[in-house]
Amino acid sequence: MIKGRVLCINPGSTSTKVAAFDGETELFSVDIGHDKDHLATFAHVADQMHSRRDAVAQALALHLGPEPRLDAIAGRGGLLRPLPGGVYAVCQTMLDDLAQCRYGEHPCNLGAALALDFGAQHQCPAYVVDPPVTDEMQEMARITGLPRIRRRSVFHALSQRAAARRAAQRLGLRYEDAKFVVAHLGGGVSVGAHDRGRVVDVTNGVDGEGPMSAERAGALPCFPLLDLVHQGTDPQALRKEILTRGGLFAHTGTNDLRVVEARMDAGDQTAMLAFDSLAYSVSKYIGGMAAALFENDETPVRAVVLTGGMAKSPQLVTAITRRVRWLAPVLPLPEVEEMRALAQGAQLALCGEAPIQHYAETAPADGQRQGTA
Repeated sequence: MIKGRVLCINPGSTSTKVAAFDGETELFSVDIGHDKDHLATFAHVADQMHSRRDAVAQALALHLGPEPRLDAIAGRGGLLRPLPGGVYAVCQTMLDDLAQCRYGEHPCNLGAALALDFGAQHQCPAYVVDPPVTDEMQEMARITGLPRIRRRSVFHALSQRAAARRAAQRLGLRYEDAKFVVAHLGGGVSVGAHDRGRVVDVTNGVDGEGPMSAERAGALPCFPLLDLVHQGTDPQALRKEILTRGGLFAHTGTNDLRVVEARMDAGDQTAMLAFDSLAYSVSKYIGGMAAALFENDETPVRAVVLTGGMAKSPQLVTAITRRVRWLAPVLPLPEVEEMRALAQGAQLALCGEAPIQHYAETAPADGQRQGTA
């Protein structure tokens, strides 16, 4: 039986999820929303550290008291160099890469630092589990039309894999024996092709790929973007707009799908079109990822899995299902056990059933480039 009291911290684009587990028992779970205007006052993600740490500390004290006993802290992994999945001890090399945004800038970069901070307070180890740079892409998926630009694997690895495992369990299958297309629908969106336990292709929203999301623009025509830069738009400002002020936010002024749906109910045509475009965009990439699962093998896709905060919307799930139900049954799993997956990774490391990997000793995957996003 799995044991250990673990605090889990998962910073995302628009919220910080905090949960604690004692063995398999959930002690509490909260999703702390962050006002977009407040976040916009910070020039860099690293500047949000104190604000998010205070929010986590308040939640911990409220639910477990001022001095809870904890055996480990598990943080969401950040944008590190490409790595195999698994459990990694937080170390200074990891923190330096995240602080310098060496491989990209995203709120998930705060997960390791928050884990180490609370680990120091409670005198217990700090880990990250299945970081978003988990890289299992097949080589052909990395190739683009320009040899000097190669695609990276950066996605909601923890969420997608946990959702796929839950889907397999519901269908009476082993995740390692089945094929799934998984879409994480949140502040960011990623769509992945899961081929018997490996994510062989996936959209990378941090590099500007994939569907639009609540606040990301998604894939854009490259020549109009170049025109904006030639016309004097600051590249860094444009990057920030694409990643944090695009998608639903750009069209409706809000990244909250519930607000968009309320406006739709009131007859707002702009909200309706933005919603329909979101569902269309996600559906199109789901269909595209199905192609990554059929080369020399006719094994069917067992399910299209929808997870993440926006998968709580019956309207969005229905709109996507109408377009992709030809592919496979659609399973909405909005309450995926992402936080439980974080806890279990740390618990398995504590009891010696999962190896504790060391970031400084892990070589980069072949052919991967550095960059910022």
